[in-house]
Amino acid sequence: MTHDLLSSVSDAKWTFSTRRVDRSAIAGMDTDFAAARPGDLILAQVESLGQHQRVQLSTGRPSLIYPGDKVVLACGARYAPDQFEGLAEIDADGADLLAGGGCIGRMVSRNERIRNATRLLPMGRLLDIAGQPVNLERFALPPTNVARDIPVIVVLGTAMNSGKTLATAQLSLGLRRAGYKVAALKGTGTGAFGDFNEYADTGAHWVADFTDAGMVTTYREPLERVKAGLDLLLANAAERGCEIAVMEIADGLFQRETGALIADPWLRDRQSGLIFACGDAVAAAGGVAELARHGLRPDALTGILSCSPMAVAEAEGATGVPVLRKGDLADPAEANVFALRAFGMDRRAA
Repeated sequence: MTHDLLSSVSDAKWTFSTRRVDRSAIAGMDTDFAAARPGDLILAQVESLGQHQRVQLSTGRPSLIYPGDKVVLACGARYAPDQFEGLAEIDADGADLLAGGGCIGRMVSRNERIRNATRLLPMGRLLDIAGQPVNLERFALPPTNVARDIPVIVVLGTAMNSGKTLATAQLSLGLRRAGYKVAALKGTGTGAFGDFNEYADTGAHWVADFTDAGMVTTYREPLERVKAGLDLLLANAAERGCEIAVMEIADGLFQRETGALIADPWLRDRQSGLIFACGDAVAAAGGVAELARHGLRPDALTGILSCSPMAVAEAEGATGVPVLRKGDLADPAEANVFALRAFGMDRRAA
Protein backbone atom coordinates (compact mmCIF):
# COMPACT_ATOMS: atom_id res chain seq x y z
CA MET A 1 0.00 0.00 0.00
CA THR A 2 1.34 3.42 -0.92
CA HIS A 3 1.97 5.96 1.81
CA ASP A 4 -0.81 8.23 0.50
CA LEU A 5 -3.33 5.40 0.44
CA LEU A 6 -2.24 4.18 3.87
CA SER A 7 -2.74 7.69 5.23
CA SER A 8 -6.16 8.12 3.58
CA VAL A 9 -7.42 4.76 4.83
CA SER A 10 -6.10 5.17 8.36
CA ASP A 11 -7.38 8.75 8.67
CA ALA A 12 -10.82 7.94 7.25
CA LYS A 13 -13.94 7.54 9.34
CA TRP A 14 -14.82 3.83 9.23
CA THR A 15 -18.57 3.37 9.41
CA PHE A 16 -20.68 0.92 11.41
CA SER A 17 -21.22 -1.39 8.45
CA THR A 18 -17.45 -2.01 8.27
CA ARG A 19 -17.03 -2.89 11.94
CA ARG A 20 -16.07 -6.52 11.30
CA VAL A 21 -13.44 -5.72 8.66
CA ASP A 22 -9.81 -6.56 9.37
CA ARG A 23 -8.15 -3.38 8.14
CA SER A 24 -4.84 -5.14 7.68
CA ALA A 25 -6.44 -6.84 4.64
CA ILE A 26 -6.38 -3.52 2.75
CA ALA A 27 -3.42 -3.40 0.37
CA GLY A 28 -4.53 -1.13 -2.46
CA MET A 29 -7.44 0.28 -4.39
CA ASP A 30 -8.75 0.70 -7.91
CA THR A 31 -11.31 2.96 -9.57
CA ASP A 32 -13.33 0.29 -11.36
CA PHE A 33 -16.53 1.52 -9.76
CA ALA A 34 -18.69 0.02 -12.52
CA ALA A 35 -17.62 -3.41 -11.22
CA ALA A 36 -18.51 -2.66 -7.59
CA ARG A 37 -20.97 -5.09 -6.09
CA PRO A 38 -22.93 -5.00 -2.83
CA GLY A 39 -20.61 -5.18 0.16
CA ASP A 40 -17.47 -3.89 -1.59
CA LEU A 41 -15.61 -1.35 0.54
CA ILE A 42 -15.37 2.16 -0.90
CA LEU A 43 -13.11 4.99 0.23
CA ALA A 44 -14.93 8.26 -0.45
CA GLN A 45 -14.66 11.95 0.32
CA VAL A 46 -17.58 14.03 1.56
CA GLU A 47 -18.45 16.50 -1.18
CA SER A 48 -21.57 18.27 0.12
CA LEU A 49 -23.89 17.74 3.07
CA GLY A 50 -27.53 16.81 2.71
CA GLN A 51 -29.87 14.63 4.77
CA HIS A 52 -27.08 12.87 6.64
CA GLN A 53 -24.72 15.20 8.45
CA ARG A 54 -23.31 12.43 10.62
CA VAL A 55 -22.08 8.92 10.09
CA GLN A 56 -22.16 6.08 12.59
CA LEU A 57 -18.64 4.96 13.37
CA SER A 58 -17.49 1.36 13.72
CA THR A 59 -16.67 2.23 17.34
CA GLY A 60 -20.38 2.66 18.07
CA ARG A 61 -20.71 6.44 18.27
CA PRO A 62 -21.99 9.05 15.80
CA SER A 63 -19.59 11.50 14.18
CA LEU A 64 -20.28 14.77 12.44
CA ILE A 65 -18.93 14.87 8.91
CA TYR A 66 -17.65 17.85 6.97
CA PRO A 67 -16.88 18.46 3.30
CA GLY A 68 -13.44 17.02 2.64
CA ASP A 69 -13.72 14.26 5.25
CA LYS A 70 -12.79 10.77 4.10
CA VAL A 71 -15.06 7.85 4.98
CA VAL A 72 -15.00 4.10 4.38
CA LEU A 73 -18.38 2.63 3.53
CA ALA A 74 -19.87 -0.40 1.81
CA CYS A 75 -21.57 -0.33 -1.57
CA GLY A 76 -25.22 -1.20 -1.11
CA ALA A 77 -28.87 -0.58 -1.90
CA ARG A 78 -31.42 0.93 0.47
CA TYR A 79 -35.15 0.65 1.02
CA ALA A 80 -36.53 3.27 3.39
CA PRO A 81 -39.91 4.85 2.52
CA ASP A 82 -39.27 7.52 5.17
CA GLN A 83 -35.97 8.43 3.52
CA PHE A 84 -34.48 6.97 0.33
CA GLU A 85 -34.63 4.19 -2.15
CA GLY A 86 -31.17 3.60 -3.56
CA LEU A 87 -29.26 1.08 -5.65
CA ALA A 88 -25.84 -0.49 -5.19
CA GLU A 89 -24.26 1.53 -7.98
CA ILE A 90 -21.17 3.74 -7.76
CA ASP A 91 -20.56 6.56 -10.24
CA ALA A 92 -17.00 7.87 -10.38
CA ASP A 93 -18.38 11.42 -10.67
CA GLY A 94 -20.34 11.19 -7.42
CA ALA A 95 -22.40 8.88 -5.22
CA ASP A 96 -24.92 9.21 -2.41
CA LEU A 97 -24.75 8.48 1.30
CA LEU A 98 -27.83 6.28 1.53
CA ALA A 99 -27.54 5.52 5.25
CA GLY A 100 -25.50 6.93 8.10
CA GLY A 101 -24.42 3.42 9.07
CA GLY A 102 -22.22 3.37 6.01
CA CYS A 103 -24.11 2.55 2.80
CA ILE A 104 -22.98 4.22 -0.44
CA GLY A 105 -24.87 3.94 -3.71
CA ARG A 106 -27.15 5.82 -6.07
CA MET A 107 -30.33 7.44 -4.77
CA VAL A 108 -33.27 6.83 -7.09
CA SER A 109 -36.04 8.43 -5.01
CA ARG A 110 -36.56 10.19 -1.70
CA ASN A 111 -39.36 11.08 0.64
CA GLU A 112 -40.40 14.68 -0.06
CA ARG A 113 -40.15 15.55 3.63
CA ILE A 114 -36.40 15.06 3.76
CA ARG A 115 -33.39 16.69 2.14
CA ASN A 116 -31.39 15.35 -0.77
CA ALA A 117 -28.72 12.81 0.01
CA THR A 118 -25.30 13.83 1.21
CA ARG A 119 -22.99 13.63 -1.80
CA LEU A 120 -19.77 11.65 -1.79
CA LEU A 121 -16.87 11.59 -4.23
CA PRO A 122 -15.61 8.00 -4.59
CA MET A 123 -11.82 7.78 -4.31
CA GLY A 124 -11.33 4.06 -4.70
CA ARG A 125 -12.58 0.54 -4.24
CA LEU A 126 -10.43 -1.12 -1.61
CA LEU A 127 -8.43 -4.20 -2.62
CA ASP A 128 -6.47 -6.93 -0.84
CA ILE A 129 -2.89 -8.05 -1.51
CA ALA A 130 -4.08 -10.23 -4.41
CA GLY A 131 -5.85 -7.29 -6.04
CA GLN A 132 -9.32 -8.60 -5.16
CA PRO A 133 -12.07 -6.29 -3.86
CA VAL A 134 -12.43 -6.35 -0.09
CA ASN A 135 -16.06 -7.26 0.59
CA LEU A 136 -17.99 -7.47 3.85
CA GLU A 137 -18.90 -11.07 3.04
CA ARG A 138 -15.31 -12.08 3.71
CA PHE A 139 -15.62 -11.03 7.36
CA ALA A 140 -18.99 -12.60 8.12
CA LEU A 141 -19.48 -14.86 11.11
CA PRO A 142 -18.10 -18.34 10.43
CA PRO A 143 -20.42 -21.27 9.80
CA THR A 144 -21.02 -23.44 12.84
CA ASN A 145 -21.51 -27.16 13.37
CA VAL A 146 -24.22 -26.64 15.97
CA ALA A 147 -26.86 -29.29 15.37
CA ARG A 148 -29.71 -27.90 17.45
CA ASP A 149 -31.98 -25.02 16.57
CA ILE A 150 -33.14 -22.56 19.17
CA PRO A 151 -36.73 -21.26 19.11
CA VAL A 152 -37.10 -17.85 17.51
CA ILE A 153 -39.83 -15.27 18.07
CA VAL A 154 -40.16 -13.18 14.90
CA VAL A 155 -41.18 -9.52 15.04
CA LEU A 156 -42.90 -8.16 11.93
CA GLY A 157 -44.63 -4.84 11.29
CA THR A 158 -46.69 -2.76 8.92
CA ALA A 159 -43.92 -0.32 7.99
CA MET A 160 -40.87 1.57 9.17
CA ASN A 161 -41.38 3.16 12.59
CA SER A 162 -44.33 0.95 13.52
CA GLY A 163 -42.64 -0.20 16.75
CA LYS A 164 -40.76 -3.35 15.72
CA THR A 165 -37.41 -2.41 17.26
CA LEU A 166 -38.96 -1.38 20.56
CA ALA A 167 -40.93 -4.63 20.67
CA THR A 168 -37.80 -6.69 19.92
CA ALA A 169 -35.84 -4.89 22.61
CA GLN A 170 -38.57 -5.04 25.25
CA LEU A 171 -39.29 -8.73 24.73
CA SER A 172 -35.55 -9.44 24.85
CA LEU A 173 -35.46 -7.55 28.15
CA GLY A 174 -38.42 -9.50 29.48
CA LEU A 175 -36.87 -12.84 28.51
CA ARG A 176 -33.56 -11.85 30.08
CA ARG A 177 -35.39 -10.87 33.28
CA ALA A 178 -37.13 -14.24 33.19
CA GLY A 179 -33.76 -15.93 33.30
CA TYR A 180 -33.25 -16.90 29.66
CA LYS A 181 -30.07 -16.45 27.64
CA VAL A 182 -31.59 -14.53 24.76
CA ALA A 183 -30.25 -13.52 21.36
CA ALA A 184 -31.57 -10.19 20.09
CA LEU A 185 -31.20 -10.16 16.30
CA LYS A 186 -31.92 -7.80 13.40
CA GLY A 187 -32.56 -10.14 10.49
CA THR A 188 -33.02 -7.71 7.60
CA GLY A 189 -32.68 -4.00 6.85
CA THR A 190 -29.84 -1.54 6.28
CA GLY A 191 -26.81 -1.50 8.58
CA ALA A 192 -27.09 0.99 11.46
CA PHE A 193 -26.16 0.96 15.11
CA GLY A 194 -29.40 2.40 16.51
CA ASP A 195 -31.31 -0.86 16.66
CA PHE A 196 -28.16 -2.83 17.50
CA ASN A 197 -27.39 -0.61 20.49
CA GLU A 198 -31.01 -0.65 21.69
CA TYR A 199 -30.89 -4.44 21.74
CA ALA A 200 -27.53 -4.43 23.55
CA ASP A 201 -28.90 -2.10 26.24
CA THR A 202 -31.37 -4.81 27.30
CA GLY A 203 -28.55 -7.04 28.51
CA ALA A 204 -29.29 -9.70 25.89
CA HIS A 205 -26.79 -12.56 25.98
CA TRP A 206 -25.84 -11.97 22.31
CA VAL A 207 -26.71 -9.23 19.81
CA ALA A 208 -26.12 -9.41 16.06
CA ASP A 209 -27.54 -8.31 12.75
CA PHE A 210 -27.28 -9.06 9.04
CA THR A 211 -24.00 -7.12 8.78
CA ASP A 212 -22.55 -9.92 10.90
CA ALA A 213 -23.69 -12.21 8.07
CA GLY A 214 -21.70 -10.14 5.57
CA MET A 215 -24.39 -7.83 4.13
CA VAL A 216 -24.51 -4.05 4.42
CA THR A 217 -28.18 -4.31 3.47
CA THR A 218 -30.59 -7.08 2.62
CA TYR A 219 -32.50 -4.97 0.07
CA ARG A 220 -32.34 -6.57 -3.38
CA GLU A 221 -30.34 -9.51 -2.10
CA PRO A 222 -31.54 -12.94 -3.33
CA LEU A 223 -33.98 -14.58 -0.95
CA GLU A 224 -31.73 -17.62 -0.52
CA ARG A 225 -28.88 -15.39 0.65
CA VAL A 226 -31.17 -13.58 3.10
CA LYS A 227 -32.37 -16.90 4.53
CA ALA A 228 -28.79 -18.17 4.74
CA GLY A 229 -27.93 -15.04 6.71
CA LEU A 230 -30.80 -15.64 9.14
CA ASP A 231 -29.74 -19.26 9.58
CA LEU A 232 -26.15 -18.15 10.20
CA LEU A 233 -27.22 -15.72 12.93
CA LEU A 234 -29.42 -18.30 14.63
CA ALA A 235 -26.73 -21.00 14.48
CA ASN A 236 -24.17 -18.65 15.99
CA ALA A 237 -26.66 -17.70 18.70
CA ALA A 238 -27.08 -21.36 19.60
CA GLU A 239 -23.31 -21.88 19.59
CA ARG A 240 -22.96 -19.01 22.07
CA GLY A 241 -25.33 -20.67 24.49
CA CYS A 242 -28.48 -18.69 23.72
CA GLU A 243 -31.68 -20.53 24.60
CA ILE A 244 -34.12 -18.40 22.60
CA ALA A 245 -33.93 -15.65 19.97
CA VAL A 246 -36.02 -12.59 19.19
CA MET A 247 -35.54 -11.51 15.57
CA GLU A 248 -36.77 -8.30 13.95
CA ILE A 249 -37.59 -8.33 10.24
CA ALA A 250 -37.38 -4.82 8.82
CA ASP A 251 -39.98 -2.68 7.07
CA GLY A 252 -43.54 -3.73 6.20
CA LEU A 253 -45.18 -6.88 4.89
CA PHE A 254 -45.20 -5.59 1.30
CA GLN A 255 -41.50 -4.77 1.22
CA ARG A 256 -39.74 -6.98 -1.30
CA GLU A 257 -37.66 -9.22 0.98
CA THR A 258 -40.15 -9.24 3.86
CA GLY A 259 -42.95 -10.24 1.51
CA ALA A 260 -40.83 -13.04 0.10
CA LEU A 261 -39.95 -14.27 3.58
CA ILE A 262 -43.53 -14.44 4.88
CA ALA A 263 -44.54 -16.31 1.72
CA ASP A 264 -41.72 -18.83 2.13
CA PRO A 265 -42.23 -22.10 4.04
CA TRP A 266 -38.87 -21.48 5.77
CA LEU A 267 -40.38 -18.75 7.97
CA ARG A 268 -43.53 -20.69 8.74
CA ASP A 269 -41.46 -23.71 9.79
CA ARG A 270 -38.70 -21.84 11.62
CA GLN A 271 -40.67 -19.34 13.70
CA SER A 272 -41.80 -20.40 17.15
CA GLY A 273 -43.74 -17.23 17.87
CA LEU A 274 -44.83 -14.10 16.04
CA ILE A 275 -45.40 -10.50 17.16
CA PHE A 276 -46.88 -7.92 14.80
CA ALA A 277 -46.28 -4.19 15.32
CA CYS A 278 -48.69 -1.68 13.81
CA GLY A 279 -49.85 1.89 14.11
CA ASP A 280 -53.64 1.60 14.31
CA ALA A 281 -56.51 -0.85 14.22
CA VAL A 282 -56.98 -0.68 10.45
CA ALA A 283 -53.31 -1.54 9.94
CA ALA A 284 -53.68 -4.35 12.46
CA ALA A 285 -56.68 -5.83 10.66
CA GLY A 286 -55.03 -5.56 7.26
CA GLY A 287 -51.76 -7.02 8.51
CA VAL A 288 -53.39 -9.95 10.29
CA ALA A 289 -55.37 -10.72 7.13
CA GLU A 290 -52.24 -10.58 4.98
CA LEU A 291 -50.36 -12.85 7.37
CA ALA A 292 -53.30 -15.29 7.39
CA ARG A 293 -53.05 -15.47 3.61
CA HIS A 294 -49.61 -17.01 4.14
CA GLY A 295 -50.64 -19.34 6.95
CA LEU A 296 -49.31 -17.10 9.75
CA ARG A 297 -51.10 -15.68 12.77
CA PRO A 298 -49.48 -13.37 15.33
CA ASP A 299 -49.47 -14.32 18.99
CA ALA A 300 -49.75 -10.63 19.89
CA LEU A 301 -50.06 -7.17 18.41
CA THR A 302 -47.99 -4.27 19.67
CA GLY A 303 -46.45 -1.04 18.43
CA ILE A 304 -47.77 2.48 18.26
CA LEU A 305 -51.39 1.37 18.58
CA SER A 306 -50.66 -0.03 22.06
CA CYS A 307 -50.30 3.56 23.37
CA SER A 308 -54.04 4.20 22.88
CA PRO A 309 -56.66 2.24 24.87
CA MET A 310 -59.22 3.01 22.15
CA ALA A 311 -56.94 1.73 19.40
CA VAL A 312 -56.22 -1.37 21.48
CA ALA A 313 -59.93 -2.11 21.86
CA GLU A 314 -60.54 -1.60 18.15
CA ALA A 315 -57.61 -3.80 17.13
CA GLU A 316 -58.50 -6.62 19.49
CA GLY A 317 -62.11 -6.47 18.38
CA ALA A 318 -61.20 -6.55 14.70
CA THR A 319 -58.57 -9.29 14.87
CA GLY A 320 -59.12 -11.35 18.00
CA VAL A 321 -55.40 -10.98 18.73
CA PRO A 322 -54.32 -9.54 22.10
CA VAL A 323 -52.41 -6.26 22.18
CA LEU A 324 -49.36 -5.95 24.43
CA ARG A 325 -47.75 -2.69 25.55
CA LYS A 326 -43.99 -2.34 25.87
CA GLY A 327 -44.28 -2.82 29.64
CA ASP A 328 -46.08 -6.11 29.06
CA LEU A 329 -43.33 -7.37 26.76
CA ALA A 330 -40.65 -6.42 29.29
CA ASP A 331 -42.50 -8.13 32.14
CA PRO A 332 -40.73 -11.42 32.96
CA ALA A 333 -43.99 -13.26 33.62
CA GLU A 334 -45.47 -12.23 30.27
CA ALA A 335 -42.20 -12.93 28.46
CA ASN A 336 -42.06 -16.37 30.06
CA VAL A 337 -45.46 -17.16 28.54
CA PHE A 338 -43.96 -16.39 25.12
CA ALA A 339 -40.94 -18.53 25.88
CA LEU A 340 -42.91 -21.54 27.05
CA ARG A 341 -45.15 -21.31 24.00
CA ALA A 342 -42.09 -21.01 21.76
CA PHE A 343 -40.39 -24.05 23.28
CA GLY A 344 -43.61 -26.00 22.84
CA MET A 345 -43.95 -24.98 19.19
CA ASP A 346 -40.35 -25.72 18.29
CA ARG A 347 -40.71 -29.27 17.00
CA ARG A 348 -36.95 -29.67 16.66
CA ALA A 349 -35.99 -28.44 20.12
CA ALA A 350 -36.18 -31.90 21.60
